[in-house]
Amino acid sequence: MQRSHARSRLKNKSDMDPPLHVHHTQPGRQRSSLAKSKCKPTKKSIILVIIGSLAIALALFFVCYTFFLRNRKVSLRYSVVIDGGSSGTRAHVFGYRIESGNPVFDFRGDESYASMKLSPGLSSYADNPEGASVSVKELVEFAKGRVPEGKLKESDIRLMATAGMRLLELSVQERILEVARRVLRSSGFKFQDESASVISGSDEGIYAWVVANHALGSLGGDPLQTTGIVELGGASTQVTFVSSEHVPSEFSRTITYGNVSYRIYSHSFLNLGQDAAHEKLWESLNNLAANSTEKGIVTDPCTPKGYILDKNSTGEGIVLPGESKFTDSLQAAGNFSKCRSAAFTILQEGKEKCPYKHCSIGSTFTPNLRGSFLATENFFHTSKFFGLREKDWLSEMIIAGESFCGDDWSRLKVKHPTFKDESLLRYCFSSAYIVSMLHDSLGVALDDQRVEFASEAGEKGIPLDWALGAFILNTATATSDSSGKSRKILLE
Repeated sequence: MQRSHARSRLKNKSDMDPPLHVHHTQPGRQRSSLAKSKCKPTKKSIILVIIGSLAIALALFFVCYTFFLRNRKVSLRYSVVIDGGSSGTRAHVFGYRIESGNPVFDFRGDESYASMKLSPGLSSYADNPEGASVSVKELVEFAKGRVPEGKLKESDIRLMATAGMRLLELSVQERILEVARRVLRSSGFKFQDESASVISGSDEGIYAWVVANHALGSLGGDPLQTTGIVELGGASTQVTFVSSEHVPSEFSRTITYGNVSYRIYSHSFLNLGQDAAHEKLWESLNNLAANSTEKGIVTDPCTPKGYILDKNSTGEGIVLPGESKFTDSLQAAGNFSKCRSAAFTILQEGKEKCPYKHCSIGSTFTPNLRGSFLATENFFHTSKFFGLREKDWLSEMIIAGESFCGDDWSRLKVKHPTFKDESLLRYCFSSAYIVSMLHDSLGVALDDQRVEFASEAGEKGIPLDWALGAFILNTATATSDSSGKSRKILLE
């Protein structure tokens, strides 16, 4: 019976297959051959099949992922903002998408956000405007390396200079800007001459407020639930928040996000940034020293004892006079309390001329601070230097400042060997200035938990850089509808 079935199977196959040469064997051998042909696959063959399948799957994944990234990059739009700050110039390159006519921002990953900073700032070229072209060209090349070549002509580039440039005469500002414009015109990016300018301090504050509340997800909600910003820059300090008080029109700005309007207090205290205020103190002490008698000694409470005030020393933002009499008459005598008093004097200068019901700093109207605040830039850098905790950081700043200011310069150098003298030197003044500004002037309680130092915000850790806020608002304006009413920005 077995032989009959075998013939039947071969006969049926012959209808489709070429003739087979069948060798007649003994029944026993034929069973043995058939048994071998039905053996299970070996372990080695199974492994090879698995490896092969995985390789094919990975290859398909790689092809699909590459296709996805390529399409994503093609769909991205790009924008560049060059921040002309007082201590350096930074290029920010942004990638974003348009969905249903609205811009979608995502500041994660190199495709969506990249930046590079060069020092010194544009304002340092006041005596040599042509020198500004070198750093601007380098920043343009950095930006071009992150924008696909085919996208350059449709990607806008802006240069927005801040407090360092605001301190210069208008004619000097314009000469430096014209040098920058010349570089930007030939950059290959979309550029108009008016896109290179010196922005107001109020604008700078608004932009910082926008990016902070974008990061925290509070834009589009209750204005009184937004977070305020206080920035301690090098040449200026910005205070920006939604106030519940009546704010004089010269300090009030209104922006609209979706269907919500925000009336914001925003002011920039020019010359009251950390470096500018420190320079002002040094100039004051130098004038006292220059007018002192031969035996008279003027002490600097914001410089740790043991530091030798060299007449030839100059630092970033630190101006020391050139007369040899300076080192004989002015001596370092670090004392936090006296330094804090000196800082307070600088902050209160002109207060007697205050025309408003309330002036916290100088003769400028400042409403009472309300709600939560993020203290950024040098507030953050100084707090991190001292290793302060986010809780009760302002009261801890006093303890840290007292210790630092009262220490000997030689010991401080040993404790912080990687710091340059001009950088290390300013932390005594910085600690005292921060306490004097926030607590003594603006009235922030030492244990107030509503004010936190920060350099980024939100779950995604978005950098608290005003340039990001400028990008958000400028992009929203560019995609506004025909009625001129800004569309709601999609937050990702």
